[in-house]
Amino acid sequence: MSVEAKPAVHSPAASGVSGAVVDVDIHENMPNLRVLLPYLEPQWQRHITDYGWTHVRSDYPYWPPTAGTGGLRMDAVPEVGGPPGSDLDLMRGQLLDRHDIGMGVLTGQHHFSAMRGWYEFAAAIASAYNDWQIEYWLDRDPRLRGSVQVACQEPEAAAREIDRIGSHPQMVQVFLPMITHMPPIGDPFYRPMMDAIERNGLQLALHVGQATKTPFGYHRYYVEWHTALPQAGMSEVISLVFNGTFERYPELKVMVLECGFSWLPHAMSRFDQQYRELRAEVPWVKRLPSEHLRERVRVSTQPMEQMTLHQLNKYLELMETDEMICFSSDYPHFDFDAPERILPAGLPESTKRKILRENSLAFYGLTS
Repeated sequence: MSVEAKPAVHSPAASGVSGAVVDVDIHENMPNLRVLLPYLEPQWQRHITDYGWTHVRSDYPYWPPTAGTGGLRMDAVPEVGGPPGSDLDLMRGQLLDRHDIGMGVLTGQHHFSAMRGWYEFAAAIASAYNDWQIEYWLDRDPRLRGSVQVACQEPEAAAREIDRIGSHPQMVQVFLPMITHMPPIGDPFYRPMMDAIERNGLQLALHVGQATKTPFGYHRYYVEWHTALPQAGMSEVISLVFNGTFERYPELKVMVLECGFSWLPHAMSRFDQQYRELRAEVPWVKRLPSEHLRERVRVSTQPMEQMTLHQLNKYLELMETDEMICFSSDYPHFDFDAPERILPAGLPESTKRKILRENSLAFYGLTS
């Protein structure tokens, strides 16, 4: 969907299925950084008020055609000003109400785990953001669910934050960007954080972002980089499987966001082939990687390629399941997907329900 396209008018059956849609990737934002000041200790407030800290920096080099609004929808800018996604009432009108979203999972716009250095400040501002997210978003709309933001550069600090906030009834997962200057997510470095995720009964969400490089770094053009992003999702899943994460954490499930799903059949086939050839190197992996993926990994639809019914059915056939794919709108990004438009006509109603609702509810351990 383009930055100027208008969403379809809401109707009770807008999603094409019985009941409300679940959206697993909604990017709420802050109107400005000063909203975090009440949740920060004075020593950290000064980074914003006195030192001029403005955002998480990376060496992301692009200024693509979508950069005028930061890759976000022009119509999502609040009338009072501020970035797209920073006004709950506007989000209700453009997304939750219009598209019959019965449950929406917030994933944020700021990737605190991508901060280089200043790890203590990264942990402090992630914690402040969690408190602000609860007060401004979760407390104001029961349809919303939250993601615990952490600074994974300090796994022990991340674990403390998960223990502090993870029991909130609307928190459903821990959010991490895929950061290519950090160890891959299956590395034992993260075990204190992973232990906390498991003991709090949360899931893990992995999301691409500006700190996600390709194997060759940043390509010359945004379109190259954006096309290659699913490689990051594949790499992180490889790390989880072969480092024995799923054996070590039997309750853990992982949502891979904003990589689409068309890479999965290739990945599952190649994982299994490599495991059969080289399993002696990783004796702690007791099952075929594809079995772990089918049971423990879910992927969001967005950005979903335009597919015919035949093409989508072929992907599902190769994956040997229709329970891995979960709808995501990616609101308010320029390539926003509407639930009533994303799936090809003729898809069985049972499969629609799974993609638009049931797979996500099962992932988060919720009931209809």
